[in-house]
Amino acid sequence: MAVPTGIVTHSRKVCSLYKRALRNLEAWYDRRHIFRYRAVLLRQRFEENKNVNDPVKANELLLAGEKELFETQHFQPKKFANSPGGCAFEREVIPPDWVLDYWHPLEKAQYPEYFARREQRKKEFVAWWEKKYGKPDPKDLHH
Repeated sequence: MAVPTGIVTHSRKVCSLYKRALRNLEAWYDRRHIFRYRAVLLRQRFEENKNVNDPVKANELLLAGEKELFETQHFQPKKFANSPGGCAFEREVIPPDWVLDYWHPLEKAQYPEYFARREQRKKEFVAWWEKKYGKPDPKDLHH
């Protein structure tokens, strides 16, 4: 997962707050029709303040929303199964590509076309890398 490094705009913060508030409602109300009713009320609260042009007032509203979300957060929020914290997170680990380099030659012999193409692509990648970034200095490799 990439860590955001740029400046987060006010509108992005509001969208994030809205989405987290919706997920919080989803955790509290498991009956779909009640959740939808609460979601419409939540959307109405956001729509009432969408045209606030004063940055100080807009920031105050955002901070108040963050505080309210913190105070009303569910004690056991729902998590998607494959998301961090979910019941199936990293259950099926996909092995990295370099594992194939450690196959025994007899195993590689069962798939000759694949490994021939793979070696060719590795050479093309090294050539592309050296063209873009230059060859590594041998003196720097020993440190």
